[in-house]
Amino acid sequence: MQQNYPKVTFGIIVLNGEPFVRYNLHAIYPFAHEIIVVEGAVPSAAHIASYDGHSNDGTLEVLHDFKKEEDYEDKLIIITAEDQGYPNGFWPGEKDEQSKVYATRANGDYLWQVDIDEFYQPQDMKAVLEMLENDPEIATISFKQIQFWGGFSYYVDGWYLWREGEQFHRLFRWDEGNTYETHRPPTVLNSDGIDLRNLKWLNAYEMERRNIYLYHYSFVFPRQVYDKCSYYANVDWTQRSAALWWAQEVFSKLLLPYRVHIVYDYPSWLERFKGKHPPQIIALQKDISRGRFQIKVRHVDDIEQLLSSYQYRLGRLLLKLWEKWNCYWSGKNYNPITNPIRYYISLFFRNPKLIISAFYRKLKNLIFVF
Repeated sequence: MQQNYPKVTFGIIVLNGEPFVRYNLHAIYPFAHEIIVVEGAVPSAAHIASYDGHSNDGTLEVLHDFKKEEDYEDKLIIITAEDQGYPNGFWPGEKDEQSKVYATRANGDYLWQVDIDEFYQPQDMKAVLEMLENDPEIATISFKQIQFWGGFSYYVDGWYLWREGEQFHRLFRWDEGNTYETHRPPTVLNSDGIDLRNLKWLNAYEMERRNIYLYHYSFVFPRQVYDKCSYYANVDWTQRSAALWWAQEVFSKLLLPYRVHIVYDYPSWLERFKGKHPPQIIALQKDISRGRFQIKVRHVDDIEQLLSSYQYRLGRLLLKLWEKWNCYWSGKNYNPITNPIRYYISLFFRNPKLIISAFYRKLKNLIFVF
């Protein structure tokens, strides 16, 4: 990396991050001034952690091995709850505390928040650093994600990701006096208390225009999905009873093929990924195929059957066209006039026979009137 690039501190929170840990560190290492990894569980994740609040899949050991064997430039900082004075090993709160820990220790010019299962193309990371170098006024950058589902060959898309879930706030200018306020959504204020998104913000749409995306491998492995959903079932900001049901019935069995995203209040669907994965994900795939990891993968016969279905492709197309049409005419994401229509479209993908019969009756009445 060129020395005149801005210094970037990468901040990571992780619990049970395998098999991604070493690959994520390798991916960001060339671009990092420092990497601060905050490991451990919050109380609502105690049931998927060790008795003393740490990962139970070897994540902490992998971090220490990387620090000992591969951290040649001394960039990696590992922080646990014990390091912050919490004797039982658990972090308080719901991840805000963990994010604030890596933020307060950051001494780079920018803070880049990264999930352990989140990757970028190396040329895109270089392009981002060049943007920051050429325009110091940039205060924050958000990305649109490609969210992989069930394996490396498929991703999920849908109305929620087109609306509320499009903006992944990730990179923040880190000036003296800046404070990290919240983890959900990631929010940084400057010394005057101004949200950096109210300054110069390159949002997800701008980054998409530049063909720069966040590659999010968040729903690839069954254990990974069950851990996430088990945690979601214990927090206040999501539908507790629905999370594990979604993992068991939708992720495992594809019970609702048009509700495959975990936020299934909105229609969503699966797509085949035809692009190229970041290099470290390709390395991970090769290591899995060589048997380096004993990790359970999801069988994909049902996904392949679904994606080869003409009816599914047609339904997917109709959902896309409807949402694009609605956004175009409303000029925004919410349009009260079309809410009833939206409701019936949503109902169609739950009970198509009911809606088709109702539509047929309406059509007969319309023909009779004319």
